[in-house]
Amino acid sequence: MRKTVAYLAVSLDGYIADAQGSVAWLDAFADASEEDGYGAFVQTVDTVVMGGRTYRQITEELSPGVWPYDGLHSYVWTRSAAPLPHARRIDGDLAEWLRVQKHGTGKDIWLCGGAELIAAAAAAGAVDRWHLTVLPVLLGGGIRLFPAGQAQRLRLVSLRQCGGIAELICEAETQ
Repeated sequence: MRKTVAYLAVSLDGYIADAQGSVAWLDAFADASEEDGYGAFVQTVDTVVMGGRTYRQITEELSPGVWPYDGLHSYVWTRSAAPLPHARRIDGDLAEWLRVQKHGTGKDIWLCGGAELIAAAAAAGAVDRWHLTVLPVLLGGGIRLFPAGQAQRLRLVSLRQCGGIAELICEAETQ
């Protein structure tokens, strides 16, 4: 069965974006990302899932004009009716959609952001693996990866230092 993997960068104090929703703080670690396992990770997935704000941020700010997930089945979970030129829309219940996808054929499913999508998947117990690139920066506020009130026990699978960053991989205890 396919796994759903939340693969994303997070600050040491648990934020995935600053108070303005920007991820520009990641630029300071661009050199370190060449050493992380992104290339190897992408080979393990064939599907990428994101929220509407993440999709807009990618297409309008981070990679305008070039879809960075070419070759992957791309999906967006959003309430917006805006057109999605590079992806398909997920309508309805995210957890049910993920359950169906996990029982299909293919490689793993990448949950790449944002916070609402990750929180909804985690609350439904639909995140099988957390693959976090932890960056040594304290943002002091912003968009949290883990919302208050969502407790879950995880099992550490791997911890690796890559230059000035750390890769932390955990799986749900039930696996």
